[in-house]
Amino acid sequence: MTVHDPGAGPPDEYVEAEIHRLLTEDPAVAEQGITVVRTERGLVLYGEVESANRRNEILRRVAGRFPDVPITSDIGVTRTQAPTEIEQLP
Repeated sequence: MTVHDPGAGPPDEYVEAEIHRLLTEDPAVAEQGITVVRTERGLVLYGEVESANRRNEILRRVAGRFPDVPITSDIGVTRTQAPTEIEQLP
């Protein structure tokens, strides 16, 4: 989990909606699979992306647009390679 905490209080629902809009409408991100959840300490971004670089770009853009909002990232990276083992079915 990655935390970006500039020390501000909890964001309101408008900031949550703006971040979600940024993630979906910015052509460089265009990510619909990220969920934004407000907590008493800030925002948590949940979801899965295809690479660590993509996750870092999302966090960079959100932190750049909302520098005073404490952000915690729980964005995982999905496996993009074929499995190396054969799945055995019962």
